[in-house]
Amino acid sequence: MAERSRKNRNLMKGNEAIAEAAIRAGCRFYAGYPITPQNEIPEYMSVRMPEANGVFIQAESEIASINMVYGAAAAGVRAMTSSSSPGISLKQEGISFLAGTELPSVIVNMQRGGPGLGNIAGSQSDYFQAVKGGGHGDYKLIVYAPYNLQEMWDITMLSFDKADEYRTPVMILCDGILGQMMEPFYPTPYVAPPLPDKSWALTGIGARRGSKNKNNVKANVVKSLYMGDGELEERNKILQRKYREIEQKEVCFERLNTEDAELIIVAYGIAARIALTAMKMLRNNGFKAGIFRPVTLYPFPNAEILNLATDKRKFLTFELNCGQMVEDVKLAVNGKSEVFFRGRAGGSVMTPRELYEEAKGLF
Repeated sequence: MAERSRKNRNLMKGNEAIAEAAIRAGCRFYAGYPITPQNEIPEYMSVRMPEANGVFIQAESEIASINMVYGAAAAGVRAMTSSSSPGISLKQEGISFLAGTELPSVIVNMQRGGPGLGNIAGSQSDYFQAVKGGGHGDYKLIVYAPYNLQEMWDITMLSFDKADEYRTPVMILCDGILGQMMEPFYPTPYVAPPLPDKSWALTGIGARRGSKNKNNVKANVVKSLYMGDGELEERNKILQRKYREIEQKEVCFERLNTEDAELIIVAYGIAARIALTAMKMLRNNGFKAGIFRPVTLYPFPNAEILNLATDKRKFLTFELNCGQMVEDVKLAVNGKSEVFFRGRAGGSVMTPRELYEEAKGLF
């Protein structure tokens, strides 16, 4: 069995793993625009999409690509786009439209250093943009933060399912390091779960709004404009009920050595891999440290962090930015524990030894 498992392993770049997983999960439309460090995704899609009888378009801009995804999603097709930080900023209006019209879609952000054009090194500075709603309006995205290629593969497949289940855009928030690194993983097969029928999708029957065509089929309407008195408020209430359901059902996290921990390091994505090594170094030197890793950044695991908070325990949030998720950790702890922050910004990476030294000083 072990030998067969080893033979089943694959070696790819993170960007390529996401692209291939998307195709195997049934993605049949991809539109994007080149930007480092996610360029392997559109490059890979340009070859594989035609082989899978799908559509690949290198659009003229990020704005065009997100609106092409809007059109494909409205027709009921599994659709995806990808970019890196400045490109995702340009897509924000379209992402808000996708959320407002409840169109399932998958958006990949391989974060790079910012603000502005910044650089092309891996960063985690788009946390606020992803989980707080980077565009206009009161909307949320399901946001996943994988930390290795296995999760990048599995979460990509899961993202398409959750997008269809909740009729919502889903973001996979990675970084340039994860996108460019190579490591072995198991390309688990896609198994489609029971999902709601896309009876809302546009079929091109050609009837006027509110009327029926010659086959007595009522035309579907996909829109986010509600001009009637109170209409938009009711629409927002529907969306908020959906977000509460997501918060109840879709929280995902991992924790290690938290039972007796005097210090819990909270980290996600590539930062969690650095934190994991630092935690092992602390344990080996007699310091009771643990790891808490949010896999969903929205919904955030508030209740699970609160359950760990006591006045005998400290939290250290570690991020590759100037401090963003730390605000959500503080809200979750609700004053029951001290919360500290350590991070590096602008595409710089802290080593496990550096984090170990920082954490050791908190004991």
